[in-house]
Amino acid sequence: MRIVVDLSRCEGYAQCAFLAPDAFRMHGEEALMYDPSPDDARRDQVLRAAAACPVQAILVDQLEGRDAPVEASGS
Repeated sequence: MRIVVDLSRCEGYAQCAFLAPDAFRMHGEEALMYDPSPDDARRDQVLRAAAACPVQAILVDQLEGRDAPVEASGS
């Protein structure tokens, strides 16, 4: 799995860091740090975190034969 965060869209709400702390963490109050290739065992947490992003700044690419990244939906 691969994560890409559009840091120009990220506004530091930290929902991702709360839901998937092994993949995302806040550095200070506004700077997001993230693991671009988290362990696949964290897939559910990462997908929930991406879906919870209020500005939809997180894209998750499954890398298991899928051609296009999975964009988290708010539903």
